[in-house]
Amino acid sequence: MRTGVRIGVDVGAVRVGVARSDPSGVLATPVATLARGGPDVLDGDDMTALAGIVRESQAVEVVVGLPRSLSGEEGAAAGHARSYAAALARAVTPVPVRLVDERLTTVAAHRNLHDSGRPGRRHREVVDQAAAVLILQTALDQERAGGVAPGDVVPTRKPRHKGPQG
Repeated sequence: MRTGVRIGVDVGAVRVGVARSDPSGVLATPVATLARGGPDVLDGDDMTALAGIVRESQAVEVVVGLPRSLSGEEGAAAGHARSYAAALARAVTPVPVRLVDERLTTVAAHRNLHDSGRPGRRHREVVDQAAAVLILQTALDQERAGGVAPGDVVPTRKPRHKGPQG
């Protein structure tokens, strides 16, 4: 298991949940919920704040949840998460950003909050942080179990098209 702080991110159209691991990479804890300007805004205050959290934490990696359907298909939300992760990768370079499968994390986060006694109407203010914790904790556990960092590294540049002659 690699050592170093990791940042977990749950990207939504309205809010971004942020979590952080301890330096040994064992436990994820909630950090913040950042307001977004909309699903197509990739250079807003949330991105600036998130890049600041990555720098201040001296993070070795950022893990962004990739929402897929139960069948594994990617819809509009996954496209938004991919775009956000790409913008974040450029903002925090050279810190790598990884996309990891986050199926059902928001559902699990709501269930955990409900089970802890938090009223449903008060979930909204923390559910994104709780989802970010689940995304990051799952990634940490997978790495510890398999010895390999989960997910795919997000490139900091768009791949160049080679054209018809290769």
